[in-house]
Amino acid sequence: MEHQQRSQPRLSPSSDTEDMTMLLAPRLAYFAGVARTEHVTRAAQEMQVPQSTLSRAMVRLEQDLGVELFARRGRTVSLTPAGRTFLASVERALAEVERAADEVRADADLATGKVAFGFLHTMGWETVPGLISAFRADHPRVRFSLVQNYGEAMIERLRAGELDLCLTSPVPDAPDLVARRLDEQKLRLVVPADHRLSARRRIRLAEAADETFVTLEPGYGLRRITDDLCREAGFKPRIAFEGEEAETLRGLVAAGLGVALLPPPAVPRPGVVELTVTAPRAVREIGVAWLDGHPDTPPVAAFKKFLLAKRGNLLPT
Repeated sequence: MEHQQRSQPRLSPSSDTEDMTMLLAPRLAYFAGVARTEHVTRAAQEMQVPQSTLSRAMVRLEQDLGVELFARRGRTVSLTPAGRTFLASVERALAEVERAADEVRADADLATGKVAFGFLHTMGWETVPGLISAFRADHPRVRFSLVQNYGEAMIERLRAGELDLCLTSPVPDAPDLVARRLDEQKLRLVVPADHRLSARRRIRLAEAADETFVTLEPGYGLRRITDDLCREAGFKPRIAFEGEEAETLRGLVAAGLGVALLPPPAVPRPGVVELTVTAPRAVREIGVAWLDGHPDTPPVAAFKKFLLAKRGNLLPT
């Protein structure tokens, strides 16, 4: 390797780290190959690049660093102390890049890849386990990263690229999202077992105007639906407690602390009575959403297709 006179470093010590990375990154694998073989010709043959390209890359690397990395004897080279220090870090960096490449390839594999899937807390007891079990009948090795959260938080994670798909309610309407309605779920007025209305089977929501309500916190889709239904029924609910999970609200109702509009439970809860709401129509739409223009890996595409095929038959009967 022809050795040229060292020029001044092309970057000052105060230069931006990103600029240095852009300069050095393309040459790191070349450097590791030359350091491993200690021979420019042999390294060029192994990496299948022209020897002149490799020689120039090493000279430029040393110029950019402002440090001698090799002691040269013809085409044979050996690492200087600075070169050995640099090599240790380069090998770790290259190994990490290779590990990351293997990971993303594995996640995108149709047979063994990964789906990052978000869903509402109320979907986690029965609906989502059933969906995943049915999907894995044909895709037994696909992995899932599951996130339970309320609707707005899931949408933000979708936008941040942390989720591939999410089941949410209400079905979002935003220009950067694609959303498809899959099903609807009836909401019931849940009252304590000893409540004045507990002997009823059906009720108009306006009849509960004087009741104290327990609800989910603002930001939850079910809270928004509760507020909208009460407004449609002609009143604003008096709220005593706000929570983060529907079954906790059922427990509060059972303790006599209020009434609540909730979807059906997976397992009947003692201490409460669930009344059908006849007016207004008390339902929530369940839909699947994803980021518009975001490319799907094969396992995500397969699971999306599976969910869309469940339209009208998503929820357990």
